[in-house]
Amino acid sequence: MIIELNEQNFDKEALHGLKVIEFYTTWCMYCKRQRIELIDLENSDVWIGIVDGDESPNLAKKYKISGFPTFILLKDGEEIARFSGFHDKSQLLAKLTKHIV
Repeated sequence: MIIELNEQNFDKEALHGLKVIEFYTTWCMYCKRQRIELIDLENSDVWIGIVDGDESPNLAKKYKISGFPTFILLKDGEEIARFSGFHDKSQLLAKLTKHIV
């Protein structure tokens, strides 16, 4: 499941449980490629939130996002991992598995 997050719904949607948040921009070519990989993960049980860094600059600032795409893993609102750049589906799953199991 991919949920579009913004400054209005972020706290309600993302601060409880284990959440994968991708910060992206519409002009980023790596982000466009990354979206294809994220869509492939939609059928898994992974909850994925996406935040447009240009549309929600306060969230990007709060999480100190300096490049796109950047992924943050949150567990009950606390950051437990972060990684940047393009990752294919298997790389994403490998990174996530460390924190799910």
